[in-house]
Amino acid sequence: MTSYGIWMIAIALIYTSLLIIVGKIAQKKAASGDNFFVGGRNFRWWTVAFCITGLFSGSTYISIVELSYLTGVSAIWYGIAETIQILIIALLMIKSFRKKMLVTVSGMIGDRYGRAAKGLAGAITAFAFPMWSVATAIAFASALNVFTGISLTFSIAFTALLLFIYLQAGGMWSVAFTQTMNSIVFLIMLIIGVVAVFINPGISGLANLATTRPEMFDFGGVGLQVIVAWFGTFLVNVILAQAAFQMALSCRTPEEGQKGLIAASVMGVPFILCGILFGLAAAIVVPNSRLGLIALPEYLSSVLPAPLVGLFFLGIWACALGWGAPCQFSGATSLGKDVGSSINPNATNEQLVKYTKISLLVLTFLMIGFGLLRTEQSAWWNVLAWTTRNSATFAPVVAALFWPLVNRSAVVSSLFAGFASGLTWYHLGGWHPSEFFLNVHPVWIGMSTNILVLVIVTLVMQASKSTFVWRTSPKTLATVIGAIVVSVITLSLSSTLYELGLLGLFGFVSILSIFILCIQVIQLDEQEENVLHVAQ
Repeated sequence: MTSYGIWMIAIALIYTSLLIIVGKIAQKKAASGDNFFVGGRNFRWWTVAFCITGLFSGSTYISIVELSYLTGVSAIWYGIAETIQILIIALLMIKSFRKKMLVTVSGMIGDRYGRAAKGLAGAITAFAFPMWSVATAIAFASALNVFTGISLTFSIAFTALLLFIYLQAGGMWSVAFTQTMNSIVFLIMLIIGVVAVFINPGISGLANLATTRPEMFDFGGVGLQVIVAWFGTFLVNVILAQAAFQMALSCRTPEEGQKGLIAASVMGVPFILCGILFGLAAAIVVPNSRLGLIALPEYLSSVLPAPLVGLFFLGIWACALGWGAPCQFSGATSLGKDVGSSINPNATNEQLVKYTKISLLVLTFLMIGFGLLRTEQSAWWNVLAWTTRNSATFAPVVAALFWPLVNRSAVVSSLFAGFASGLTWYHLGGWHPSEFFLNVHPVWIGMSTNILVLVIVTLVMQASKSTFVWRTSPKTLATVIGAIVVSVITLSLSSTLYELGLLGLFGFVSILSIFILCIQVIQLDEQEENVLHVAQ
């Protein structure tokens, strides 16, 4: 083990121990106050800003570092897509969803459509969360591999188990405190990284890269279809971002939550820019590495002394904690609480807590397994996770919020069909990060199937309970015109769209437009709606 490895492990262990201590203190405070998951509605906007920064920006930063090493400045679109997601939640969603988004996605589906739907949605959601966790964990594990000589397999396992210990010790109770501490560590990491860039390769080295490898400064270098998939995935995730809603809704007022989200979007800009800068610098100094997250520690160790490198990778560990730990905890909640209660509806709170703790261990092993399958492409893991969850839960969540006509059979069918179709399409494309079966990204296939199955099953099974209601309103007319225009473009320009990799996107938008139109004009008849309200 090198001195870099000693410093890195020692600093990470000390920092994690401090967070655990803070977590124990916060756990006692939370137990004596209002529901922890809404923080007693006492958070201020800056607390939300730190929480959201720790949740999203750390993960985005790691993805951008790796992407920029491989494809250059085009990685910026990943960060822009993530920032737009936060701003949409802040400006359009947070006020109207204050009371509706205080539960897990699978729990909300289950409350509306029953145990089977809750169990299936919870299992799918839980399956996706370790993918998000491994996306950040492989960055720390890669550095551990470089500096200690421990194989990447064991490095990932060590990282996953350290996350498990942190969560079991109660660290997630102190989310507001730990995310604030993580944000401070992020700042130290970015400052150290900028110093390293100025030392080597410096401004002249970056200028020379632009001359020798101009493709690294092509803003479309990663490929148009991949960029479009990033934006589509983040935009669709707006309505499913339960962790962001929980944090923002912990504020005293919706306005404070909105202000915190906007501040977080601004705080995320340095992560995007520095991620690109560090990736390009690593590409100059360590040009021949196949894995960008392996090249980063090799680059830094050639420029900085061991203590500074240890502090830099403490920031990477903070990224893993800020994103990976909440993901593991949320996944365990979906598996333990939602799936557990669907199997055992008479379970006590103590039993559900026990189920959740067992689920956390199960997801830790699942996270290790995912890490062994692919120890690279952090952004790919994030998009795969979003594809897995969103392909299953998007249409059911929209239906639960806006379309009372939908029944349980339609939801269960759409959950399974969307989940299966998205992963099947990935398999047919060889699980490649940027080349897809029939040149269509799996996220469009999964979500399109999810919507179509829900609509078709609903219209067939609920025909006797539905009524056609036409209102000549601007919204309805806009939906009709939009659906016709997008469908015509998709059909008439299908060859061109296929070559550009946009056929899947336009097909999804066409189907989504029809879905919205169905919600507007095909409604539950008045008598059935009264029965539904009484049942609820």
